[in-house]
Amino acid sequence: MIYYFSGTRNSRYAAMRLGSLTGQDVRFIPATDPYTEFIDKHTERSVGFVFPVYAWGVPPIVLEFIKRLPESMTEEIRKAGLAVWCVATCGDETGMAVDMLRKALERRGLKLLGAWSLIMPNVYVLLPGFGTDPKEVEMRKLRDSVGRLASIGEKINAGQWEYDIHPGPWPRLKTGIVYPLFRKWGVNTHKWHYTDGCIGCGKCSKVCPVGNIAMTEGHPKWGTDCTSCCACYHVCPTRAAQYGSVTKNAGQYFLNS
Repeated sequence: MIYYFSGTRNSRYAAMRLGSLTGQDVRFIPATDPYTEFIDKHTERSVGFVFPVYAWGVPPIVLEFIKRLPESMTEEIRKAGLAVWCVATCGDETGMAVDMLRKALERRGLKLLGAWSLIMPNVYVLLPGFGTDPKEVEMRKLRDSVGRLASIGEKINAGQWEYDIHPGPWPRLKTGIVYPLFRKWGVNTHKWHYTDGCIGCGKCSKVCPVGNIAMTEGHPKWGTDCTSCCACYHVCPTRAAQYGSVTKNAGQYFLNS
């Protein structure tokens, strides 16, 4: 079984590809109830988590999902001897995100045997200094991801567990300082708004992974359950979905795959 979270679909692409390569079912974390959707220990060979790196850490929604896994499920994973692994998608580096996931799993009695990072196009645009990649870099990253995923899939199938990640420079400093600030102050939901360019297409509402955007009188209204995935901004065909003024001149990226 592969569980994934994704906004702009980088991690969705990785999870779906790995599901095809390994013959495992793929489940979207926001749409999965761990209490009712139980893994089948007779058909699954491993349990994987695929997620984007947020502020050099793990998206809170993924950590909360692991925290909510019922003891009956974690016990079955241990009894069946299912290997637990993860793939962290990132624009450049992971920081200590994998270590954060490892500790979250250990608190549930699960051991993370394998971990890989997967470089994908940058999507975070909510702070100055962050932005999307130039088109040539974006295309190169997508091309390189094909071979990288094929290699990861082969290793999962063969049970060749390793930690092949790119934490980048000063990972403990970045994760230790930036991630807590991100969790507390990273998203001001009141900054999300639409401009006069909004055509009421509803794409932002449809693409929100947690259903945080409602269409009211033909225009989007953001709720308070934002995950900072930026999907609503990136998918808007008229660039009408904006976060304060910081996204005014930012680039857009959304993986239609």
